[in-house]
Amino acid sequence: MVKNKNNTAIWGSRIKKDASILFQNIGNSIGIDKKLFKEDILGSIAHVEMLFRQKIISFKIKNKIIYGLNKIEKEILKNKFEYNKKYEDIHMNIEKRLLQIIGEEAGYIHTARSRNDQVITDFKMWTTSATKQINNNLDNIIKTILKISEKNIETIMPGFTHLKNAQPVSFAHYLMAYVEMFTRDKKRFSYNLENLSECPLGVAALTGTSFDIDRNFTSKKLGFKKPTNNSIDTVADRDFVLDFLYSVSVCSMHISRIAEELIIWNSDGFNLINLSDKVVTGSSIMPQKKNPDLLEYLRGKTGTTYGNLFSMLTILKGLPISYFKDLQDDKEILFKSNDILNNCIAILNEVLKNLTPNKKKMLDLANSGYITATDLADYLVKNHSMPFRKAYQTTSAIVNIAEKKKKKLNELSIDELKKIEPKLTIDVLKIFDVKNSVNSKKSYGGTSFDNIKKMIIKYKKT
Repeated sequence: MVKNKNNTAIWGSRIKKDASILFQNIGNSIGIDKKLFKEDILGSIAHVEMLFRQKIISFKIKNKIIYGLNKIEKEILKNKFEYNKKYEDIHMNIEKRLLQIIGEEAGYIHTARSRNDQVITDFKMWTTSATKQINNNLDNIIKTILKISEKNIETIMPGFTHLKNAQPVSFAHYLMAYVEMFTRDKKRFSYNLENLSECPLGVAALTGTSFDIDRNFTSKKLGFKKPTNNSIDTVADRDFVLDFLYSVSVCSMHISRIAEELIIWNSDGFNLINLSDKVVTGSSIMPQKKNPDLLEYLRGKTGTTYGNLFSMLTILKGLPISYFKDLQDDKEILFKSNDILNNCIAILNEVLKNLTPNKKKMLDLANSGYITATDLADYLVKNHSMPFRKAYQTTSAIVNIAEKKKKKLNELSIDELKKIEPKLTIDVLKIFDVKNSVNSKKSYGGTSFDNIKKMIIKYKKT
């Protein structure tokens, strides 16, 4: 075995001169991929155990390597591990330290393995854990929304289309729309786990290995379902990175939408919600201001997650298969998006916990803008056998009268209504009650109180 001095790169026997400082700074990724140390050590332990099982290395060498790896993990956890840019990445830094601890027998660790399959194995394991953590965090925000919804089932507010008053809805129903969105996000992340379930370890650089290895053993040992099928595709594949970045982007978009909604509702023009002083900021010049800066932060960060997705797509679009240095950026991009999303989920959760609806303002706004007009049209269809288009026209005429008289629909007398439609009786007046309107929407998925209660119970059980 070629002796490797402590101050030389692993490939020093082939590359005779040290890389330039500029190249070292560009070429190394240790500042980024040191996050993978746990996965790298786990992967290496599984690998050497397999090598021993297959009689490729001895029991003594296996134990020495595992001892050294466990020692390295303890050093890292205690912040006693010295990272060296000269060794490029976490994988070579660990291997180099292993050499210092146990000597030349450390070199057996890379038998039947390349950094290409080592990197992708570590990365897949890390991404799997990150995916599960995101789903746990999404569970927390769903629980928060459910708690707020439970308290506001009969809180009536306008539902908007084009930001115009459309139909009255329950505030809880509005919030539960985001439970649906975040639940789809959870499903989307969960789907990604399938593409993360195939183990790359053992394909080596790109062609596999001539050693009699057992990839099924290492796959099972590391928590994968099975080994990957094609060695070239394995080291070239970054679809799982794209899946993750796309899922982050969609989830960020959902967070941005609710942030935008809350910003509008918190504005002086709407004043539908109040935000606690815990989650607002002041102005440097205007003493009266309380600004929803955290919500604006959430809205802005969505752009970064989109950019990360397109960065990765662009890196891959013209890249031949197998491994290229271009792929070095994949981890930094994914790590950044992961951090952004988890931070945004935590911020949104905190904002929601410090939010109170302005129930009176919500109800007042719900009672304006002829918001129960659709209910009247439906009433004419159900009670007077009127085609909906005729009912629509009749209701429009009634709205025009109310607008001309500067009255709300519920302020019109039965006599005024009869002038437009003589068939109407006094019982039509209950149609204009916004609470009745909300509670009448009993179709599955509608805003009736019973529907909302059922949905809350359903999601509390999941």
